[in-house]
Amino acid sequence: MALTVAAAGAPAAAQGEWWEPTNPPAVESEVNVTGAPFTGTAPNGDVRGFVDAHTHMFSDEGFGGHAVCGETFDPRGIAAALQDCDGHGASLLENLTNSVKGAGPLDKHDTTGWPTFPEWPTYSSFTHQQMYYKWVERAWRGGQRIMVNDLVSNTGLCTILGVVAGPNEAPCNDMDAVRREARKTYALQDYIDGQYGGAGKGWFRVVTTPQQARSVVEQGKLAVVLGVEVSEPFGCKQVLGVAQCNKSDIDRGLDELKGLGVSSMFLCHKFDNALCGVRYDAGTTGLIVNVGQFLTTGTWWNPQPCKPGQTPDNTVIGGVIPKELSIIPGLPAVLPVYPTGPHCNPRGLSDLGEYALKGMMQRNMMVELDHMSAKSADRAFELMEASGYPGSLSSHSWLAGTSTERLYKLGGFATQYGHSVGEYVADWQATRSLRAKYGVGYGYGTDMNGFGGTPAPPANDGQKITYPFTSVDGGAVLDRQRTGQRVWDYNTEGVSHYGMVPDWIESLRRTAGSAITDDLMAGAQSYLDTWNASAAWAPGLNLARGAAASASSTEWTVLGRLKPAQAVDGSLSTRWASRWGHDDEWFQVDLNTARQVSRVTIDWEAAYAPRYRVEVSTNGSTWRTAATVDASNGGSDTVTFTPRSARYVRVQGVSRATDYGISIRELGIFS
Repeated sequence: MALTVAAAGAPAAAQGEWWEPTNPPAVESEVNVTGAPFTGTAPNGDVRGFVDAHTHMFSDEGFGGHAVCGETFDPRGIAAALQDCDGHGASLLENLTNSVKGAGPLDKHDTTGWPTFPEWPTYSSFTHQQMYYKWVERAWRGGQRIMVNDLVSNTGLCTILGVVAGPNEAPCNDMDAVRREARKTYALQDYIDGQYGGAGKGWFRVVTTPQQARSVVEQGKLAVVLGVEVSEPFGCKQVLGVAQCNKSDIDRGLDELKGLGVSSMFLCHKFDNALCGVRYDAGTTGLIVNVGQFLTTGTWWNPQPCKPGQTPDNTVIGGVIPKELSIIPGLPAVLPVYPTGPHCNPRGLSDLGEYALKGMMQRNMMVELDHMSAKSADRAFELMEASGYPGSLSSHSWLAGTSTERLYKLGGFATQYGHSVGEYVADWQATRSLRAKYGVGYGYGTDMNGFGGTPAPPANDGQKITYPFTSVDGGAVLDRQRTGQRVWDYNTEGVSHYGMVPDWIESLRRTAGSAITDDLMAGAQSYLDTWNASAAWAPGLNLARGAAASASSTEWTVLGRLKPAQAVDGSLSTRWASRWGHDDEWFQVDLNTARQVSRVTIDWEAAYAPRYRVEVSTNGSTWRTAATVDASNGGSDTVTFTPRSARYVRVQGVSRATDYGISIRELGIFS
């Protein structure tokens, strides 16, 4: 056997280099990297390093414990962590998702792990551990400096696996899984610290503020950010369309997550829940997820044909449910028959979803927009734009449509899914000019351990790499990675596990040159820019709230409920409306004294103005145009302009969208 052996307690590095353990396990995986990790900052003060904004390091703890074979670490050693998996030989999930292997639904596969690993991990398998901690260490040594560990589970998949793969080892409750995975993340930090001489000395550092993250990156270590990606956060599922949580549950849940050190999260993931509708999965994966939705909520996805101009949420398949799932009690034999795609999810952000989003903002948490339906994401953008909240993330290419510029304009950060080299380079090239416009770096979201697949072997000789190779920063040399008797070669096996991410980056460099790796090295700073801005954000004072309001006209009602004052009362259930049939109606607010203003928000009723001007005045008679809007689609508008002094602010209608007048639920004015 070719094993790495070190006597327990004996120094592994003769000269005592800080990046080498002084008390390693007796038997462990190799890292196969030499040289010092880079530290410090660039000459302009920016930190450097790669960022993976989307991983699932401890998904073996989620889904009831059946979905992923192998552990991220085990205090007893690698033989216990990466051992053969009982009951995993005929894995329905593995066979349905590993298209490269081409196995039948109940065919067996070799589950042998340490020390030979005959069939796993591999780039095409979704159900075997790919993030053993020594493999993560190799990625860090290769230049990665920030990693988001999304705590993950799914009650529907957990329920299915509990039936078809034997009794679950852990509860299916999403929040239980989040707690388990958070505990394991901190336990791994302690485990690594123990190998490096004590608390705080290891390379794996869980961070809860951007200031902590920056310090860790400057030290040359790996900053690990906790996120959450589950379908039923805080128990906020819907059953037959009825929410199973309330605002108190959301507040308690968000406070608990903050206490666990969570800095970012998804409001919805795979199922339509009580907070928002999802962007659908397509193909076989979508079929399985749809079954999970039915089992947990009593409702199937309800896709509708997209209307002209709508952004699709992927196309859902119907048909016969695989016979292997027919043993699940209460499951029909067929899925619903769906209309021809492309499909749009009619579910958007619910009232509870808006409350949860605002709660995240109040707690300065970053909001993951991927997996939201286009309708949900659009409303989430409106709310964040109205508040000037920068904490928006798209971490693995699931943001519907062309919303990336909207995200960058807020101050958010986006990474592309960690596709195979050709597709990833094409994504990088397609978004280069947009990133240059906003001065942001690049990153990747590998979704490792997340049932999404990792990069395949090189498609041509130009993408192949030569071993050993030098890291992008020039300070480390990497050879083929060896664990036990198994040696992995990117040229023939792609990214089989997380330790091969540096090999993939070397392939990107050989394909697209230093331009792509320069953008990737700037990723850590861009992520921290978004996090810093989110942490520093405070709700702005709405200068219009309760101020004197007037209008060109008011629609008459018996009870007089459509007066101007009702558009500045802080309630979206009241509104002002103008008389019917006139385009040039206006609504204005008197701030009582001159103030600096730079942003106006408008929550329109159905009778909105597609074309209008925002005007300002210091005396109420001489008006200047601050901004012109020519293509509003109603809903919520946020209009920003160069700051200027004004006592009076007016929305001047130019055209109407309906035969009525124009109607504003709430107007906001901000400095």
